[in-house]
Amino acid sequence: MGLVGICLGGAAVFVKTAAVAGGGIPVMPIVTAIVFAAGVALARWSIAPSRRRSPGRGPGLRAAGGPAGPGAPAPAAVPSAGAEAVPEAVGLPEVGSVALDHAAVDADGFEHAVAALCARDGCPQVEVVGGAGDLGADVIATTAEGLRVVIQCKHYGEGNRVGSQDLQRFGGTCFAVHEADVAVVVTTSAFTAPAAEYAAACDIVCVDGDALAAWTESRTPPPWEAAAAVHAQAGAEGAAGT
Repeated sequence: MGLVGICLGGAAVFVKTAAVAGGGIPVMPIVTAIVFAAGVALARWSIAPSRRRSPGRGPGLRAAGGPAGPGAPAPAAVPSAGAEAVPEAVGLPEVGSVALDHAAVDADGFEHAVAALCARDGCPQVEVVGGAGDLGADVIATTAEGLRVVIQCKHYGEGNRVGSQDLQRFGGTCFAVHEADVAVVVTTSAFTAPAAEYAAACDIVCVDGDALAAWTESRTPPPWEAAAAVHAQAGAEGAAGT
């Protein structure tokens, strides 16, 4: 369009100058040539729109959804408006032949590690329920025999032993509130003597750091197995009595 404007403007100036001069300059052939050149330029511009750059597109860019050129990287996916990142589900840790380093994890990780041990040893239903307002229950598992196992996890340092007050608080909720068939307290440290006495009186199974390592390495049966045998024996005696 700029070229056409220049040609027409030049033709007008030429004609005006020639008219004033009154010389023998061949005006019509020259004007015809200029108009013809302008028409050719205008025609070429109109039949080649693909060469014009689209507004807002710089060199090397392509329209969204268009085919990429050779060697061009694929366009990155753009999340839709309002989409939220979906966090990955938190699974139970792997429990293999190598003992887990229970001291290396935090309190939440310890609860998940204990839950993984329950699942490994045949509990078809395992749930980590620890947190604010848990009333002493951190892990609840159901054994293959249908026993409800309620576990409290105490991730303590070596010099911090589980005391009788901890056991008393758990003893007040494990059976009455959580309806446990088997109540277990698992710790990375040890129990005080009064705590062990209270646990024995209330049928609460205590698993200290050494017993936890043996359970993790499958050197001993799971802590609910002895209680399950007692329940089975009591059931058999009740059936025989009837």
